[in-house]
Amino acid sequence: MRKEGRVGRGVSGKEREEGDELHLMKAELLIPRMSLNVSPLFVLFISGVVAQDGWRVNYISKSICALKGSPLTMECTYTPLSGHSVQKAFWTKELVTSGSEPPDLLDDPEYSGRVQYLGDEQHDCTLRFRNVREKDQSKYYFTFITDRPGGKYQGAGGVDLSVTDLQVEVPERVIEGGDVTLTCKTTCRLTVRPTFTWYRNGRPLSSSTDQLRLQPVSGEDAGRYHCAVLGLSSPEVPLNVRYGPKSVSVSISPSGEIVEGRSVNLTCSSDANPPVQNYTWFKGTSVVAEGETYTMKKISSVDSGDYKCRSSNEHGEKLSAALTLNVLYAPKNVRANKTADDSSGTLTCSSDANPPVQIYSWFKEGGSSPVGSGHGYRALQSGSYYCVAQNEHGSQKSAAVPVEVTAGLTAGGVAGVVFLLVAGAVLVIGAVRLYRNHVRKSKQPNLDPTKYEVINLDQQ
Repeated sequence: MRKEGRVGRGVSGKEREEGDELHLMKAELLIPRMSLNVSPLFVLFISGVVAQDGWRVNYISKSICALKGSPLTMECTYTPLSGHSVQKAFWTKELVTSGSEPPDLLDDPEYSGRVQYLGDEQHDCTLRFRNVREKDQSKYYFTFITDRPGGKYQGAGGVDLSVTDLQVEVPERVIEGGDVTLTCKTTCRLTVRPTFTWYRNGRPLSSSTDQLRLQPVSGEDAGRYHCAVLGLSSPEVPLNVRYGPKSVSVSISPSGEIVEGRSVNLTCSSDANPPVQNYTWFKGTSVVAEGETYTMKKISSVDSGDYKCRSSNEHGEKLSAALTLNVLYAPKNVRANKTADDSSGTLTCSSDANPPVQIYSWFKEGGSSPVGSGHGYRALQSGSYYCVAQNEHGSQKSAAVPVEVTAGLTAGGVAGVVFLLVAGAVLVIGAVRLYRNHVRKSKQPNLDPTKYEVINLDQQ
């Protein structure tokens, strides 16, 4: 079975004598002088397999994808040659070349304080990054030097480190009612499969994978999204959900009572994305205007009624509920009317007003004081009469109407006659009663008890 990592090979003393050259073992086939006749099967060095001269370096992962800002551990083991004492073990980004020692990673100011060698000088060669930066993306090699001449050894192939950040990918066009998937993306596949956390407008959501599904998506899902792994977050991206008009309503200004003669504005409001493109106004079923605001200058009573607006954009349209416009006005069209029997002198007053007329007053033409009140009036004298209708917003008088009252007893005269007749009847009845009492008394005998003897019938 093939294992991860690569094997490096040391340099023998004989080769150093011939030129003090260091030959590094790489990923490809290496054939030293002493094994020219050896089968290629034995000189192909595999990670985890001891080289022919007895040393090896084993990178646990030869390719690592790490998240920018996250900690990282490069696990590694090595085996030096038997009898060799390791004088120095370190990581570097450079290959070992003839006659030179590559720079130790820990001596680089870019890594100082962030990188720690956790290994030893015997077997463990693990390297740890406290937090990975974007500039750390590179290839890293473990190298050790022994106490023998030419004892420089480096693990071939190294560890290829890729550094990525998090990005949220959203569809370009999202329409309410459809299925939408947001993806938390990286430029390389993270070596350790993490747990994802999703946020909308800073609040966590329930999804724990690299994909967030909104099925179906609605306008309420719109907002700013970001994903996070191990406390590291992506930049926020907006999710723009498009939808037709909703919550369409009509408002009026100024608020309060609407009095005839004033100016009134009706405004149509709605929630839509993209914003509403067309507004249409209706009174009843008739179209009366276009535009977000409908202005009526010097409003009159004929403008009373039910008003609606229709909002539309490329994704649909919706009609608002009706707003009832109730225009208040002073009495108008005031008329004094005679009844069918003109001789009775009865008049009625009619008018158009909102709210209805509260006070009716009657006047005889030529007079300054009212002669009556109420919706109806009965004239007692011939002449011309008119009525005045009044509510809280004003008053108006009617034209005068001539009235002919038929000659005869007036109401006062009739009342006087009735009174005299009743009084006379009472006097007559009283006189009759007095006379009868007098006659009754005159017919009774005048008895004197002293002129008669009292007889006791019990003694006889």
